[in-house]
Amino acid sequence: MESGRLRPSKTHANMAEHFIASLLGITDEQAMWRVQRQDDAEAFARLMTRWEAPIRELCRRMTGDVHRGEDLTQEAFARVYARRKDYQPTGKFSTWLWRIALNLCYDELRRLKRRSETSLDGAAELDGDAGMDLPDAEAVGPDGALVAQETGDEVRRALQRLSEAHRAVLVLRHYEDLKFREIAEVLGVPEGTVKSRMSEALTQMGRHLARSGGPVITGLPLPKKPTDSSAKRNEPSLVL
Repeated sequence: MESGRLRPSKTHANMAEHFIASLLGITDEQAMWRVQRQDDAEAFARLMTRWEAPIRELCRRMTGDVHRGEDLTQEAFARVYARRKDYQPTGKFSTWLWRIALNLCYDELRRLKRRSETSLDGAAELDGDAGMDLPDAEAVGPDGALVAQETGDEVRRALQRLSEAHRAVLVLRHYEDLKFREIAEVLGVPEGTVKSRMSEALTQMGRHLARSGGPVITGLPLPKKPTDSSAKRNEPSLVL
């Protein structure tokens, strides 16, 4: 009988399992705190697993280029790690991350615009508001749904013709499903400004699509002061 001997303990295995379970269950803010204070590689991997796909889609839609979007995504996470000491735990990690990714997109779009201005065959679609008429303040916006069965090519081209500010609001709202107040926090502007830019973005999208013979827009009026839930139901459905 071996009653006097110590049997192998599962303490270390249980501790490891508990650590993994706790890591999977922590919030983004807690994970970022571990990255910031402890250079925790597992916590950083958790953040990448959670956010890599949304950030890639943001960068792809902002730049209109899949490969460029992938590069910017990697750069965004590299910047998160490099600037981990700057993170303020009082704010949401996602707000900080969206802002970093958007700023990288802005920098890339401006770099491409400068290059196109010095090139005979510069890509005009990356010129934002250049060369297009802004709608009159009294004009009625499209405020409708893009027909789902129509090709998304014209929609993508129209999106690229929006200014950076209008494109960012449209992408964050429709494709990343952020609420108006969340977009306001990311952009550092009042919520009313976000709603105004959203309305203007939809108007400009409708104008570009009408000129190019793109998808048909049917009228679905938005309320003047929409709540996040009601506005989402009444906003157009964009196909990309």
